[in-house]
Amino acid sequence: MNDVKDLLKKIDGYRDFIIDLQTKMTACPAITPHEKGGLGEAAKAEVLLKALKAMKFDEIDVLEAKDSASPTGVRPNIVAKYYGQNRKKTLWVMAHMDVVPPGDLSMWKTDPFKAVVKGDKIYGRGTEDNQQGLMSGLLAVKAMMDAGIRPPVNYALLLNADEEVGSDYGIVTVLKKHGKIFGKEDSFIVPDSGNSKGDVIEIAEKNMLWLKITVEGKQTHASTPQNGNNAFVASSHLVVALRDLYKKFNKKDRLFDVPGSVFEPTKHEPNVPNVNTIPGKEVLYVDCRILPCYTNKQVYDEAVKIAKTIEKKFKVKITVQAIINDSSKPTDKNAPLVKLLAQHVKAVYRNQPKVQGVGGGTVAAYLRNAGFPAVVYSKLDETMHQPNEYSSIKNTMGDAKVFALVAMNLK
Repeated sequence: MNDVKDLLKKIDGYRDFIIDLQTKMTACPAITPHEKGGLGEAAKAEVLLKALKAMKFDEIDVLEAKDSASPTGVRPNIVAKYYGQNRKKTLWVMAHMDVVPPGDLSMWKTDPFKAVVKGDKIYGRGTEDNQQGLMSGLLAVKAMMDAGIRPPVNYALLLNADEEVGSDYGIVTVLKKHGKIFGKEDSFIVPDSGNSKGDVIEIAEKNMLWLKITVEGKQTHASTPQNGNNAFVASSHLVVALRDLYKKFNKKDRLFDVPGSVFEPTKHEPNVPNVNTIPGKEVLYVDCRILPCYTNKQVYDEAVKIAKTIEKKFKVKITVQAIINDSSKPTDKNAPLVKLLAQHVKAVYRNQPKVQGVGGGTVAAYLRNAGFPAVVYSKLDETMHQPNEYSSIKNTMGDAKVFALVAMNLK
């Protein structure tokens, strides 16, 4: 009991450490090299490696993913492990190093790549997404090290590249080429989503299916519609007809924040540049977030069936293409990690945490599909991707306490 109190007290004393490392990380704009001017995670990885080596982890490795767009030719993924009493089992805290671009600079009150501290808040791009979660994971193990305590199982950090743009050079490569670093009994906390109450523990997500639909008719002058075939009209009827997906796949699951499946038309590509031309081609997109009780193939097949009725009615050609087709297994709500996390979130934040599924995709899906229990949890003010993004020092410390308590009680 005294050991646990010592850990929590040490975390309360890490304010200067948080500010120092957040400042150094924020000064390294880890924007994907696939974005104009993006330099990738190399500079930030060097900052982190220096900090990790100073802390004297038992193991530190850099797992590189080849990427010709990167100035260094690779994207770094960092593994840092602190041995527990049982070295065959590991609790991982997984965070990502990359950030999104700052966007319109005129909307920022400070330089997005110079950390500015105002009371509890550290302003700068990436400070909350995902440097706050990274810092929380780091503080938890720093407290154990400083107290000279070895947890029951290994505690490890997995700091990934490329989360913001698909994870191909991050967790996807790590699982594919370096999967042996994970043990069968390992479990994962991903501190990359949450809310301001800190009461949501995400254990599942909906299947994600993005459809690109191309409708081809015949272009002509608007004054002579009989000489063409208006793809705009056909695509408009198709969008309305696709609303029937809601009727077909209408089951509800209260585990999820939005309990039903979602089928929404979103992006629409430009067609003709002038008003007096009937478009011969339309390209539109539908974002489907599907409850796990259905398969993506069921939805895709139904969308194709609906498209064929419109194709026949308007004598156009319609192609339906799945451009994103991801499914995710849930983490068992009764898994020891889930129960421990809920117990210690309640202890630290004095709230009533709820286990929940979400509609958005997370990197935890890759871990779940690989057979590992993974939970997504953070207490966030939800400023990620916004101008004037900031991280809460209080939340950083609070989550670090949660992770440390979980680590000390996971068997």
